[in-house]
This record gives sequence, structure tokens and C-alpha cells, in this order.
Amino acid sequence: MISQVFILSSKGDHLIYKDFRGEAGNESVNIFYKMVTALKDDQPPVVMSRKDLHFVHIKQGGLYWVATTTADASPFTIIEFLNRLTALIKDYCGSLTEKSVRMNFALIYELLDEVVDYGYIQTTSTDILKNFIQTEAVSSKPFSLFDLSNVGLFGAETQQSKVAQSASAARPITSSRGEQGGKNEIFVDVIERMSVVIGSNGVLMKADIVGEIRVKCYMPSCSEMRIGLNEEFSIGKSQLRGYGAVVRVDECSFHQAVKLDEFDSYRILKVCPSQGEQTVMQYQLCDDLPTPAPFRLFPTIERDNGGRLLMYLKLRCDLPPKSSAINVSVNIPVPKNSLSLSQELSSPDQKAELQPRNKAIVWEICRFPGGSQLSALFKLEVSGLSSASMLEVGPVSLSFELPKYTCTGLQIRFLRLSPIQPGPSQRWVRYVTHSDSYTIRI
Repeated sequence: MISQVFILSSKGDHLIYKDFRGEAGNESVNIFYKMVTALKDDQPPVVMSRKDLHFVHIKQGGLYWVATTTADASPFTIIEFLNRLTALIKDYCGSLTEKSVRMNFALIYELLDEVVDYGYIQTTSTDILKNFIQTEAVSSKPFSLFDLSNVGLFGAETQQSKVAQSASAARPITSSRGEQGGKNEIFVDVIERMSVVIGSNGVLMKADIVGEIRVKCYMPSCSEMRIGLNEEFSIGKSQLRGYGAVVRVDECSFHQAVKLDEFDSYRILKVCPSQGEQTVMQYQLCDDLPTPAPFRLFPTIERDNGGRLLMYLKLRCDLPPKSSAINVSVNIPVPKNSLSLSQELSSPDQKAELQPRNKAIVWEICRFPGGSQLSALFKLEVSGLSSASMLEVGPVSLSFELPKYTCTGLQIRFLRLSPIQPGPSQRWVRYVTHSDSYTIRI
């Protein structure tokens, strides 16, 4: 049983506030924000309490999504409700940003009125709610498939590449009255997140991959969709399938709406997609990396005659030549007494800066082609440099995105819709790999 739902910006601004039962006053919003900001940890606990009032929150899109309750309700139920609420608002508003929430506050209040009745959850189904929601979403910018000013997660460099940008799937779902004029499109995204630890000797010590197949549908009349995976797709230690390179995962789970009668034989998923976004499949691969690690670092750290700390770093991208990494950020911890930095970078499209507050050098690379190598020479002025302070360098952590690439090798063979859609319709399949945690010891 939920007492209140409210949404706050990262700065504590009140964006949405809904009180369902009148059990707690609106001062609970300020109480929650003070409790969150008073904690030194970057990730405050999901569940917090103040007297008889319990706060359950998640953070998505840089916003706090909070539900309060005075009853002994299951926190897992409320967390699941908040996750479904954010997915629902993303379907109707197009994105989960502060600007989008402010522009669509009337729509969000209408959704809350339908989703929760006197604290009791009624439904979070997009298909059911579209029959009752009357308020239209307000988009900050008209959608254009070939607008290259807003290259997103999956990026399109040229109009001729014909790759749908992430912005094309970040628009509200088409309403039941069809007034938004959106195209009939369906997006199937294969998203993987990798956690890697590489030792100082270059040996791969840990490699975990978590992935999902996510569908976002803008078709009002699609009764069934068939998604064909690699014929060589294997779960666990089972025998190899097909004649090509095996694509193996350790664990796999499916959405309850997925039909698996053709999965064992043909690796085909059958699903009746509802308008909006849903995750049809999740998988995990532990302690294995079927492909070479995307990045290797070759460091040289020494002390020069002037008492400065010299760090010469060579970073190699081991992706295939046709692939590339984008938004690469290399974080290098340095001694706490570091004063200033001078640098020599191998190309002009790189940049680096010393962040004294974080005691680290941040080296940023916009685009890193596969099979190439970049280098950087950092000269650090360190107060009282000693052998002990040189040991404070590292480990190095990387964050990056790999568009049109999956580490497991999972691919979509085909995407078929039935019945055949009247009029023009488009189907998009996109791949991306994120670095969840990528650490190199030096």
C-alpha cells in the first residue's frame, strides 16, 4: 500500500508530487532529500525510514523516483512498481529527463491517477492504459530519422549509413487516436554490459557479460513477432549447435509473454509485442570472454631528473578493424599530492585533464577505431614525490560504448511480423556493448 509518489531532480526540485492517502504531509519530500544528501556514499540505500514512514526509491534519468508507505509493505513490490512506472512514463513521454517530466506533468498526473487508486496498484500495462489516457505527450523536438545533430547511443555518422539513432526510439508511443503521426516502426536492441579485470601482466583475470534483448514497438496492430537468434546459440555446457562458431551463455531468462515452442529446435522467440518497451530476454556469461578484450594498456611509469612523475601510456583497441569504440574515458588515479599536469597526446581529437578533487587524470577519446593504438605522455608535478607515492598510481578504469558490436557474438538472424503490416513500416535491429566495469591493474 503506497502513501505517496513523488519525483525529484538531482538538485531536489519538486517535479511531481501525489498523495494518495493523506497519511504523511508534503514535508516528507524535504525529509527524503535531506536524508539522501546527508549520506557520503554515492549510492544511498534503496529503503530508508524516518519514524513510521518508509521511503523506497530508485534513480533513473538523473531523477529520484520515490514512493512512501506507512504499512509493512514488501520493498521488492514497491521497487518493481517504481521500475514499471518509469518504463510506463518513458513509453508515454519518450524519455526520462527532467525537461521531459516538466513538459509532461499533466500526462504523468493522469497516469498516476489510473495506475494507483487510494494507495493500491491497479495496472502498469501500456495496452490497458492507452484506452483511458487522454492527455497527449509534449515532445521537446520533432522526430526526424536523419537529424544528425543529436547522434545518440547507437550513433549514425552519415545519412547513407541508414542506422536508426537512439533518438528515433526516444519518442512517445503512438496514441490510440493516431494524432501523433509517428511511423510504424519496431526496434529490437541487443544490449550487453561487460565487467572486466586485467592484471598488471596483461592476463585476463575476470570477465562477465550481462545482456538483454529489448523491444520497443510503435505498431498498433502487430499480433506476433518472431525473432530468430544464432542457430549456434547454446545455454550452459550443452553440446554445440549448428556448423558455425558457438555463441554460448551460462544463464538465460525470458519475459512471461515469450513463447518458446520453437526455441529449442530453431532458436526462435515468438512474442506478441505491446506498444512501448519491454525486455523479452536476459542472459549472462560468467568468467569468459569469447572475443579478445576490447582494450589493452601498456604503461611505463618512472621519475625524471627534475623530480616529476612521468607516465607514458599506450592504449590499444583490439576490436575488429570495421568496429570502433566511442566516448572512451580513461581514469588514472594519481598521487594525492599532485599539483599540475603537462601532456603530450598522439592525436588532436583527444583531451586530458587533472582532477585534483578526485586525485585522477581523465583521458578522453571521442572515437577509437578498432586495430589502432593511441598514446599519451603525462608529466606530473607532485609535492614530495617518493617511491611510496608512485605506488598510488592506478588501477586504471575505462568507460566506453561499442556500437554495432556484441562481445558474446549474439546476432538477430531475422525479424518477422504477422500479420503483414499495411502501409510502410520499418524494422530496426541495433547492437551495443557498454563497459559496466573495466579495470586494468598497473
